[in-house]
Amino acid sequence: MTTTHIWPALRYSDARAAIRHLVDVLGFVEKAAYGDGDRVDHAELSWPEGGGVMLGSASREGSAIDALVAGVGSVYVVTEDPDAVHRRVVAAGWRLTQDLREEDYGSRGFTCRDPEGIHWSFGTYAGTP
Repeated sequence: MTTTHIWPALRYSDARAAIRHLVDVLGFVEKAAYGDGDRVDHAELSWPEGGGVMLGSASREGSAIDALVAGVGSVYVVTEDPDAVHRRVVAAGWRLTQDLREEDYGSRGFTCRDPEGIHWSFGTYAGTP
Protein backbone atom coordinates (compact mmCIF):
# COMPACT_ATOMS: atom_id res chain seq x y z
CA MET A 1 0.00 0.00 0.00
CA THR A 2 1.23 3.48 -0.90
CA THR A 3 0.96 6.17 1.75
CA THR A 4 -0.16 9.62 0.62
CA HIS A 5 2.14 12.30 1.98
CA ILE A 6 0.60 15.42 0.43
CA TRP A 7 -3.01 16.38 1.10
CA PRO A 8 -4.36 19.57 -0.48
CA ALA A 9 -6.58 21.34 2.06
CA LEU A 10 -9.53 23.38 0.77
CA ARG A 11 -12.16 25.61 2.34
CA TYR A 12 -15.75 25.88 1.17
CA SER A 13 -18.66 28.15 2.09
CA ASP A 14 -20.93 25.11 1.88
CA ALA A 15 -18.62 22.20 2.65
CA ARG A 16 -21.44 19.63 2.86
CA ALA A 17 -22.54 20.51 -0.69
CA ALA A 18 -18.90 20.50 -1.84
CA ILE A 19 -18.46 16.95 -0.52
CA ARG A 20 -21.52 15.81 -2.49
CA HIS A 21 -20.23 17.51 -5.67
CA LEU A 22 -16.73 16.08 -5.35
CA VAL A 23 -18.11 12.60 -4.74
CA ASP A 24 -21.01 12.58 -7.20
CA VAL A 25 -19.44 14.56 -10.06
CA LEU A 26 -15.68 14.08 -9.82
CA GLY A 27 -15.64 10.56 -8.37
CA PHE A 28 -13.93 11.05 -5.01
CA VAL A 29 -14.82 8.69 -2.14
CA GLU A 30 -15.87 10.18 1.20
CA LYS A 31 -13.75 8.62 3.95
CA ALA A 32 -14.58 10.96 6.84
CA ALA A 33 -16.59 14.10 7.58
CA TYR A 34 -16.70 15.57 11.08
CA GLY A 35 -18.74 18.52 12.30
CA ASP A 36 -22.18 19.51 13.49
CA GLY A 37 -25.04 20.53 11.22
CA ASP A 38 -23.87 22.37 8.12
CA ARG A 39 -20.37 22.92 9.53
CA VAL A 40 -17.57 20.58 8.48
CA ASP A 41 -14.57 20.67 10.81
CA HIS A 42 -12.64 18.11 8.78
CA ALA A 43 -13.43 15.92 5.79
CA GLU A 44 -11.22 13.47 3.95
CA LEU A 45 -12.00 12.41 0.40
CA SER A 46 -9.87 9.81 -1.35
CA TRP A 47 -9.21 9.56 -5.07
CA PRO A 48 -9.78 5.96 -6.27
CA GLU A 49 -6.48 6.01 -8.19
CA GLY A 50 -4.49 7.23 -5.16
CA GLY A 51 -4.21 10.30 -2.96
CA GLY A 52 -6.96 12.58 -1.79
CA VAL A 53 -7.98 15.97 -0.45
CA MET A 54 -9.06 17.36 2.90
CA LEU A 55 -11.62 20.10 3.22
CA GLY A 56 -13.66 22.02 5.73
CA SER A 57 -16.07 24.86 6.22
CA ALA A 58 -14.79 28.39 5.79
CA SER A 59 -16.74 29.41 8.88
CA ARG A 60 -14.62 27.23 11.19
CA GLU A 61 -12.77 28.99 13.97
CA GLY A 62 -9.55 27.90 15.61
CA SER A 63 -8.28 25.98 12.59
CA ALA A 64 -4.68 26.03 11.47
CA ILE A 65 -5.93 27.02 8.01
CA ASP A 66 -8.25 29.85 9.10
CA ALA A 67 -6.57 32.26 6.69
CA LEU A 68 -7.70 30.29 3.64
CA VAL A 69 -10.57 31.83 1.73
CA ALA A 70 -13.44 29.66 0.54
CA GLY A 71 -13.47 28.86 -3.17
CA VAL A 72 -9.79 29.55 -3.78
CA GLY A 73 -7.38 26.88 -4.95
CA SER A 74 -6.22 24.67 -7.76
CA VAL A 75 -5.74 20.90 -7.62
CA TYR A 76 -4.26 18.55 -10.22
CA VAL A 77 -5.54 14.96 -10.12
CA VAL A 78 -3.91 12.12 -12.03
CA THR A 79 -6.36 9.78 -13.72
CA GLU A 80 -6.11 7.09 -16.35
CA ASP A 81 -9.52 8.11 -17.72
CA PRO A 82 -9.89 11.91 -17.95
CA ASP A 83 -12.61 11.43 -20.58
CA ALA A 84 -14.94 9.79 -18.04
CA VAL A 85 -14.41 12.58 -15.49
CA HIS A 86 -14.88 15.17 -18.25
CA ARG A 87 -18.23 13.62 -19.23
CA ARG A 88 -19.48 13.83 -15.62
CA VAL A 89 -18.30 17.43 -15.26
CA VAL A 90 -20.01 18.49 -18.49
CA ALA A 91 -23.23 16.64 -17.55
CA ALA A 92 -23.23 18.44 -14.18
CA GLY A 93 -22.90 21.82 -15.92
CA TRP A 94 -19.59 22.81 -14.38
CA ARG A 95 -17.57 25.52 -16.10
CA LEU A 96 -14.67 24.24 -18.19
CA THR A 97 -11.65 26.55 -18.17
CA GLN A 98 -9.67 24.27 -20.49
CA ASP A 99 -11.45 21.66 -22.55
CA LEU A 100 -10.21 18.11 -22.93
CA ARG A 101 -7.05 18.05 -25.03
CA GLU A 102 -3.73 16.36 -25.73
CA GLU A 103 -0.73 18.25 -24.33
CA ASP A 104 2.66 18.45 -26.03
CA TYR A 105 4.24 16.74 -22.99
CA GLY A 106 2.11 13.62 -23.49
CA SER A 107 -0.80 14.20 -21.14
CA ARG A 108 -4.50 14.16 -21.93
CA GLY A 109 -6.66 16.25 -19.64
CA PHE A 110 -8.84 19.26 -18.88
CA THR A 111 -9.53 21.88 -16.22
CA CYS A 112 -12.84 22.92 -14.69
CA ARG A 113 -14.15 25.03 -11.81
CA ASP A 114 -16.36 23.56 -9.12
CA PRO A 115 -19.52 25.43 -8.01
CA GLU A 116 -17.53 27.52 -5.49
CA GLY A 117 -14.73 28.37 -7.93
CA ILE A 118 -11.90 25.98 -7.09
CA HIS A 119 -10.02 24.83 -10.19
CA TRP A 120 -9.71 21.08 -10.73
CA SER A 121 -7.38 19.73 -13.43
CA PHE A 122 -7.55 16.08 -14.43
CA GLY A 123 -4.97 14.46 -16.63
CA THR A 124 -2.88 11.43 -17.40
CA TYR A 125 0.43 13.14 -16.56
CA ALA A 126 1.75 11.45 -13.40
CA GLY A 127 5.00 13.35 -13.08
CA THR A 128 8.51 12.66 -14.30
CA PRO A 129 9.81 9.21 -13.33
